Amino acid sequence: MNTADMTAKIADGQGFIAALDQSGGSTPKALKGYGVEDGAWNSDEEMFGLIHDMRARIILSPTFTGDKVIGAILFERTMDGQAGGRPVPQALADKGVVPFLKIDKGLEEEADGVQLMKPMPELDTLLARAAKLGIFGTKERSVINLANAEGIAAIVAQQFEIADQVLSHGLMPIIEPEVNIKSAERAEADRILLDETLTALDAMTGDDKVMLKLSLPAKPGLFQPLVDHPRVLRVVALSGGFSRTEACAELAKNPGIIASFSRALLSDLRHQMSDADFDRALGEAIDEIHCASTEKSLIAA
Repeated sequence: MNTADMTAKIADGQGFIAALDQSGGSTPKALKGYGVEDGAWNSDEEMFGLIHDMRARIILSPTFTGDKVIGAILFERTMDGQAGGRPVPQALADKGVVPFLKIDKGLEEEADGVQLMKPMPELDTLLARAAKLGIFGTKERSVINLANAEGIAAIVAQQFEIADQVLSHGLMPIIEPEVNIKSAERAEADRILLDETLTALDAMTGDDKVMLKLSLPAKPGLFQPLVDHPRVLRVVALSGGFSRTEACAELAKNPGIIASFSRALLSDLRHQMSDADFDRALGEAIDEIHCASTEKSLIAA
């Protein structure tokens, strides 16, 4: 797939984006969910090797194809690794799956009810390398815990500043200002985020577009203006701590938004499974998330 093919697939593809980008402190938790307990590795290298094996197994599964999974977000080490003897971005593209890269380096401490992204002083170097490896776009996450207008404005400003840097390398940014679904101020935070994001989109110059990865809103349909905005290529949703059943039910209430799930996709997979059982469990998860992304009336009903 060339860039035009990837753009068309992400814009119009009938499927969802898999989030395979757990990193750093979230890796032990992801491995535990996969049935690999603490103590199964003696170093960070061994730990990252185990999580890479899990991701490669997913990517190489016959159920993981571009028919229903239109994109996949990778951790940097995964991008640099191989699956089936091929560089991971190429292995994905060969299956019709558009590769993205997680670029943020974690979160700052909370201030004004939000957690901004940590500085990324080597981002230009990473983006140039990603482009050479066939990566189509990036994902950058920050977190909103409270409905603090100043904090949310700062989140959106930082996200769009990084998006401009990504666009300058010919890559597609996925802007991810996650609203904590457990926040008592979730609904108001959603509303402030919508207003700030629309303002930032309206201020964009040139012809560039961005993608948005958002928590499913407390009020179904709230983000429709973002789905319809001419500067937005696609809006995708994170599962945010919902179970797969819950996340799919919430997703189905929001027309035009597709999934970009991580835990909700991987929750039934275990490293002890036979290949047949693994492929069956992965296939069932893919089918359920695909349906919630593309045939919403069947689930919403």
